[in-house]
Amino acid sequence: MKAVATRKYPTVTLTVNGKAQTTALTRHTTVLHYLRNDLGLNGPKFGCGLGQCGACTVLVDGVPARSCVIPAIEMQDRGITTLEGLGNASKPHAVQQAFIDTQAAQCGYCLNGMVMMTVALLERHPQPTDDQIKSALSGNLCRCGTHVEIIAAVHRAAVLLQQHPPHRSA
Repeated sequence: MKAVATRKYPTVTLTVNGKAQTTALTRHTTVLHYLRNDLGLNGPKFGCGLGQCGACTVLVDGVPARSCVIPAIEMQDRGITTLEGLGNASKPHAVQQAFIDTQAAQCGYCLNGMVMMTVALLERHPQPTDDQIKSALSGNLCRCGTHVEIIAAVHRAAVLLQQHPPHRSA
């Protein structure tokens, strides 16, 4: 019998939704594939695979990033937050609740990116104007045409966050 050579892949520790995950990754594994295939986190969606549609958006150290084009191995010592890391069905994040309240989804495919971009926008601009919202979300595609509802959701999220500010860790 012929011996089968095994490759050894580098082991990295990634922090996803506040929890350290140690795994071996190829240099070609994207953050999106790691999140969906290895961790079962399906908030980020595979849309275009080119980082242009926004469906795969996550927050890396609080900054929106397109997970379909980022090698996961480059995320050592970085904090990755997914839609699942914001909240859940019984206790949604204010932005998630605002999108529910305003019925800002039709098919829902773009929702992950819209929510993640909104979280980042409201960190920078707690009371954004329509122009600031449109600018922040301009790189996220919604083919269903719920743009008016999405803008309303962002304004609703701003109100909810003002009423119930998130707890900051010291």
